[in-house]
Amino acid sequence: MADFGATDLEAFRAEVRDWLAANYPPSLHQPMDDESEAPWGGRNFKPANPDVQLWLDRMAEKGWTAPMWPKEYGGGGLTREQNKVLESELRRIKARPALMSFGVWMLGPVLMEYATEEQKQRFLPDIVKGKIRWCQGYSEPGAGSDLAGLQTRCEDKGDHFLINGQKVWTSYANHADWIFCLVRTDTTKKHEGISFVLFDMTSPGVETRPIKLISGSSPFCETFFTDVKVPKDQLVGKLNGGWEIAKRLLQYERQNISAGGFGGGGGIDVVDAAKEHVGVDDKGRIADADLRARIAAHKMDSAAFTLTVRRAEAEAKASKGPSAATSIIKYAAAKLNQERTELTVEALGLQGLGWEGDSFKPDEVAALRSMLRAKANSVEGGTSEINLNVVAKRVLGLLDHQ
Repeated sequence: MADFGATDLEAFRAEVRDWLAANYPPSLHQPMDDESEAPWGGRNFKPANPDVQLWLDRMAEKGWTAPMWPKEYGGGGLTREQNKVLESELRRIKARPALMSFGVWMLGPVLMEYATEEQKQRFLPDIVKGKIRWCQGYSEPGAGSDLAGLQTRCEDKGDHFLINGQKVWTSYANHADWIFCLVRTDTTKKHEGISFVLFDMTSPGVETRPIKLISGSSPFCETFFTDVKVPKDQLVGKLNGGWEIAKRLLQYERQNISAGGFGGGGGIDVVDAAKEHVGVDDKGRIADADLRARIAAHKMDSAAFTLTVRRAEAEAKASKGPSAATSIIKYAAAKLNQERTELTVEALGLQGLGWEGDSFKPDEVAALRSMLRAKANSVEGGTSEINLNVVAKRVLGLLDHQ
């Protein structure tokens, strides 16, 4: 990696700043109205605001939807230092993300490690451009925390594979174009009998059913496979070698969840909410001393968490990939987001308990739904219990009997 000096980086910063000034659509300075404007990409992506697609196209043309991926696969080819500059300039103008993609966050990195060159050329450029929306076929009924217990069968039929089985909690499967999926190719071995395959969600025999959540939204689905034919050139890595890829992808997933911190809170700042609804004392502080102390502690924990994530990201890049330490950060991210959303609802008082109706503002309704949605944070991306087990074994080096 080139060692860019301060002069080179400042020149690059000026270039990025000029490009953003000329290419960032002015309408996107407004917050997203709803999920329909989220830039997931894909074959059927038709945002209500056409500038969302324009921003995606412009960033993808530069390769900046995956800025550190190699240029030969459509990425930006930026160094770590250049990427930091790009990120800081995007934050400066409060730019919306150009692309939200499981392909960028999870699949792409493992394809660069395990896929054939032909597979990389086939799949990676379309991920960068947001042309294909991916979903993740991991968990099954009875094989969530014990993922290696999965039973979705993949039989060798000579010129193709035949897949039968079911996945559950498949995020956005009903909107996805393709799936990266763990399947069982050998029933005589547990971990060594799993393979990693890719296939089109429009293939005959694929069915999705959304799971309605307590929050009222439904990002998760049940996904069923009945005699789904998959070409053999869509197997990634070795036959029965999928467990290694699965674990690696989970590290990238947890790293991404950790970096994003889950979001949440309904767009309301908890301090502002508390001052408005709880009131302030004669010093301008939140009047409820107990709530004030818990919010202050949460803010300090969040700041420390952000710094820890940045350090972990730097360590991951230096060692060419995330480590088991991502389980620590994912566990903390889930806990912090649940705490943040609960504090927000508490600060809003009765206004934080509205489900619908004219008596409640949209962001107040969103706050309650965000709190309910946050309950899933300790399950998705690996349950908190499983992440603590990973920390005990892989980070602390503890044995099962200790």
